[in-house]
Amino acid sequence: MKLPIDIPALFKFAADTDEAEATPIAVSLYIDESAPGELVGHLRSLFATSNPKARVSMQYLDQETLTPHSQDDMACIIAGTSPVIGVQAQLIRMAQTPVMVVTDSPRSLSARLEAEGSPIPLGDLIAPNMPAPNFQDEEPDDLGEGEQAEPIALTDQSLASLDTRIGRWIISACSEKKLPMARTFAFVRKPLALDSVMATSLQNAAVGAVLFIPGADLPIMTLNQAKMLLQIAASYGKPLNGERIKELAFVVGGAFLCRNVARSLSGIVPGLG
Repeated sequence: MKLPIDIPALFKFAADTDEAEATPIAVSLYIDESAPGELVGHLRSLFATSNPKARVSMQYLDQETLTPHSQDDMACIIAGTSPVIGVQAQLIRMAQTPVMVVTDSPRSLSARLEAEGSPIPLGDLIAPNMPAPNFQDEEPDDLGEGEQAEPIALTDQSLASLDTRIGRWIISACSEKKLPMARTFAFVRKPLALDSVMATSLQNAAVGAVLFIPGADLPIMTLNQAKMLLQIAASYGKPLNGERIKELAFVVGGAFLCRNVARSLSGIVPGLG
């Protein structure tokens, strides 16, 4: 019996995954001196890494025009009340570098920068307790449900929500390097796993809707699921070893079993085929 999966395609994906893990990344943190110390400390620790392939640079914002690093994959401004935040963010975007602005006062900062003529795109404004943007959308609908007192209290819960939203922003803004980002920064791993599950579900739903020949969609769906497993494992630093082979065997074996069961039932129940 032929296994319901394209083995060469799977190994090629595994090789591409290994190559992606070795991809260098570069991140710049720009710190507003008026930003809350607790927020600055949290972001510093969040982006701390021992990955030799990663460069994380930090510098303070000042009144002078900054020169963005041309090789940056992303930038993060930790905002306080500095009047240059919007202008500096625009300069970074003009350098074709995705930039997020992290703050504990999103409404007041957004209103101030809007009045100054240097607004921050809503999807790039990150704060605790804000709803995370849908992976299919470029921006969230608003700054959050209800009115929150600002500055937002930096509790363990609110900081955890901040980490999740930053991770999801990175997955969306740095899609070509989302795997190296997840390998480098632990807080990006769960958002990447959820993104992979969602993307695989949508792809398999589309495949199932398009292919009407019984069993024709199974190899594609199973390959997608196997790729999902490898990507999630790679984001958590799990190599393609015996454990991954066993996990892949469950994915392929489950698909193979389900196909045989479906074929048997289709011959018994009228119209089920």
